[in-house]
This record gives sequence, C-alpha cells and structure tokens, in this order.
Amino acid sequence: MQYEIKSEGEFNYIETGGGDKVLMLLHGLFGALSNFEGILEKYKDSYNVVVPMLPIYEMPLRSLGLKGLVKHVDAFVEKMNYDKVNVLGNSLGGHITLLYAIERPDKINTIILTGSSGLFESAMGSTFPKRGNYEFIKKKTEATFYDPAVATKELVDEVFEIVNSRNKAIRVIAIAKSAVRNNLADRLHLIKSPACLIWGKQDTITPPFVGDKFNELLINSELHFIDQCGHAPMMEHPDAFNEILEDFLLKNNS
Repeated sequence: MQYEIKSEGEFNYIETGGGDKVLMLLHGLFGALSNFEGILEKYKDSYNVVVPMLPIYEMPLRSLGLKGLVKHVDAFVEKMNYDKVNVLGNSLGGHITLLYAIERPDKINTIILTGSSGLFESAMGSTFPKRGNYEFIKKKTEATFYDPAVATKELVDEVFEIVNSRNKAIRVIAIAKSAVRNNLADRLHLIKSPACLIWGKQDTITPPFVGDKFNELLINSELHFIDQCGHAPMMEHPDAFNEILEDFLLKNNS
C-alpha cells in the first residue's frame, strides 16, 4: 500500500480525494498506516478518505495529551475546509473522536468507534519493560489480536522501535495517562450524531463490556461484534468490518 503523505504547515496527512463525503481515520497510540489498509482500499474512490498523522512524537511535551491532539484534529479540519466529517477512530483514535464530537458537534456527521478508549482500557501499563526486550514486545503486540499471526514482524518492529526510544516511550506513557484521566462516562450523552460501534468479541484491551457500555451511553448508537477478533477489527477481519461500515455509512450519508 503506497499513499502519498502530504504536508501542509504543521499537518501531515493522506487524502484520497475519491468523493464529496469525508471519511477521516484517526489512528491509535501505536497506529500505523497499515492499520487502515482495508478501509483505504475499500473507500478511496467513493469517499475522500483522510488520515491525519497525530503528532504524538512531535508535539511539545507541555501540550502533549488528549486535549492537544483534539485541538490538532480540529485545526486540521478547519485548515482543510471540510464541512461535516464521518470520523472513524481505533483505540486512542476513538477517544479523540469522542472528544472532538463533544467539542465540535457542528463538524460531525457520524462517528465510528472500534476498540475505543474513553471508558476502560487495559494496555501496557504505566511503564515499559527494559529496553531491548523484543520478545516481550512481540507477545504484547500479538495479544492485541485474536490471531497472533496478524502481528507481522513489520508491526512488531514498529512497536519495538517506539518503546526502545526514550523520547517516544515518555510520550506514549504521557498520552496513556492522559487517556485514563479523560474518562467520558458522564459526557457521552452530549453526542447526538449517529454512532457505529464495531468491536472484537475477544478484545482484551477494551473488552466487549466496554462496547456494551458505549452503546448504552451513546444515545444514537448501534453495536456490532465480530467473532474471533481482538482489538483491531479493521485489521483482523477487514471484509466483515467493511460490510458493517458500508451499511452504516449508506444509511447516514444520503
């Protein structure tokens, strides 16, 4: 998968330009473009699929946190002059999606969450293992999925590079702590836009009960589970994921 990463000021992003409706994808803490390959390939011609690169490793430490990342997304949407967007977020990206929807309901057409944080998440914890522990990182990365084979060597290497960099590791921990502090249970009722929740039945990071709770608290939501699937359904079962997503988008983008 080769997509040109465009740069404009402080923003780095992918934009397919395939349609009038915008489908914006927000990646997680260890997110890579490969996470969204199935979505990009499916919708690149029918939607303007946009992937802003979240500046987790570039943002000044003093402003690093969920609020800073939401401000970045808001400024990006304004800069690109998008009207209303369909926002899809995985893991941390889902958390940012929710905060953005609360703060800028005028910009939201729909939201799609998959393995989103914001209520409960069980990740690597507040510290990283000793540098160089590749096998530990491999096992942790594999645990993201129902089928450990989805954790390719390329993906494990990307995560290993992040945790082996002191600067990046500090930033990941800062963001993870910010996510825990920003529990949204008492604010989700503010989101009125249609919401689609696509969850892995075997997600161990944001388990199925988290999807159930989001469905309960988001007043205009629908919940779909995919079996034999972990924390990243769009990677592990791209066809099933896209079938659910396509139905939802068709209903809400007429």
